[in-house]
Amino acid sequence: MSDVYSERSYGEIEVGFGEKIGILVVDFQLGFTDARFRMGGSAHVERAVENAMRLLEAARACNAPVANCYMAYSNEEKCPHWKVGAVKTDLRRGSEGVELDPRIADHSYDYVFEKWGASAFFMTPLSSFYTRHQVDTVAVTGCVTSGCVRASAVDAFQFGFRALLVEDCCGDQEEGPHNDTLRDVGRRYADIVSADEVIERLKLNGGA
Repeated sequence: MSDVYSERSYGEIEVGFGEKIGILVVDFQLGFTDARFRMGGSAHVERAVENAMRLLEAARACNAPVANCYMAYSNEEKCPHWKVGAVKTDLRRGSEGVELDPRIADHSYDYVFEKWGASAFFMTPLSSFYTRHQVDTVAVTGCVTSGCVRASAVDAFQFGFRALLVEDCCGDQEEGPHNDTLRDVGRRYADIVSADEVIERLKLNGGA
């Protein structure tokens, strides 16, 4: 079967690794990773958390910059017009649902920040953080792939970074939307890579 997108040059050029990798962890907070919450309990997200733990351990050992974000709102009035009901009930600032999953967070090392939009870059200091650390390649992990991860990967591209989507470190409520996102984003904005590929490059560069 012919691939119309390939025929029209989509995905023809690889982004590749640059000189310095920064890791971005999107919304691995209890509201998404803990089954006690309405958006939590996805086996696909759990898989992503387990793989991200390994990647983050390697990144910190190599002194690579790690940015770790969570979504939170002080009240419903300050919440965008999300169509997801649990966002408004489970992600109130100061509640347990906004706490980063302790398996992936190192508050003594990570740059931890709050976001309120889908993208980790939208109206946050994230781009400045990476620029300050001379990062040119952003490896995106987190959840959910078809939502905030996708938005963050597209914005990494739009801010001029080399964007990588780390497939086995991203999770969704279902595998189908995850795969759809990898296909679509991989055609246009980012390379689709594995945790092992990023770890290998981190070790090669020594985090530089």
